[in-house]
Amino acid sequence: MKISDFQTKDVINIVDGKKLGQISDLELDMRQGRIESIVVPTAGRFFGMFGSATELVIPWKNIVKIGLDVVLVRLDEARMMDEDDRDAAYLHARPRR
Repeated sequence: MKISDFQTKDVINIVDGKKLGQISDLELDMRQGRIESIVVPTAGRFFGMFGSATELVIPWKNIVKIGLDVVLVRLDEARMMDEDDRDAAYLHARPRR
């Protein structure tokens, strides 16, 4: 499955049935070759360009089902991050050479 295939799917929280938006990004573990989490922009963002820079980061283990049109998730361990937090987390996670 391509990343662009994920970006066309709506993300739905099965706890309350709320539509959270569409996936804007994936966090990858390059060493293991796995997806660690999906990233969904919060309300107020339009195609990742306008509005607040806050994103909802949902760990892969919280994905319940990937369907043709939707991704069903459970938000027990989702976390909100702004772009500065994500950049800092990314830099911290990068292996040192």
